[in-house]
Amino acid sequence: MKSGQKKPRKLLLWDIDGTLLHTGKAGEAALGHAMATLHGISRGLQGLEIAGRTDKWIVEQLLARDGLAHGEKEIARFLDVYVEQLAKELPARQGGLHPGVLGILEEGHRREDIVQGLLTGNIEKGARLKLSRYGVNHFFEFGAFADDSPVRNELGPHAQRRARDRHGDEFPPERIYIIGDTPHDVACARAIGAKAIAVATGSFSVKELQACGADAVFTDLRHPENFFRLLD
Repeated sequence: MKSGQKKPRKLLLWDIDGTLLHTGKAGEAALGHAMATLHGISRGLQGLEIAGRTDKWIVEQLLARDGLAHGEKEIARFLDVYVEQLAKELPARQGGLHPGVLGILEEGHRREDIVQGLLTGNIEKGARLKLSRYGVNHFFEFGAFADDSPVRNELGPHAQRRARDRHGDEFPPERIYIIGDTPHDVACARAIGAKAIAVATGSFSVKELQACGADAVFTDLRHPENFFRLLD
């Protein structure tokens, strides 16, 4: 690279739950309360595996589990009540950022060669509630959310487009890093040819994340220097 020439910018797309932070299961509780409020069913998320799934997918499966109508109208109504319940649950539970996350977000924000966005299974209203609760919402001007699609592997192009529109850069796949804590995050990266960074701060182990083909796996992010060494 010639002297004075700027480095090509990298796009970091962050998952939220299990990767950036944990909420003390506020989201699960809010979904359960919404089900009880709307339908009088108090089984919570029994029988569903939700790690790495989108809110829309979870709600559709939850309603179908109990033989309830689960079209777009019903899902939208459910999610409205979920957001109301989430706003109550977040301050009532012990949650927080995972170790090292704040330092990485701050450094990424300072660096001219890094752009940060979201790629999350949360609907945007829920995502913003969680991020605001733990003081990191301001790091993310854009992202892709469950509002865009219930299928996580379809979210990548939405994030790419918004990054391009906001920053005027195409961000080819080799300069995109998707950071998450589940095999679904890795698969989402693969769907657009991006690099997958996995972190074992959720419900999957280092071995499980390595087995699903992540480009790099961290036990946690408490050593930001290792994270940036990988990028550089």
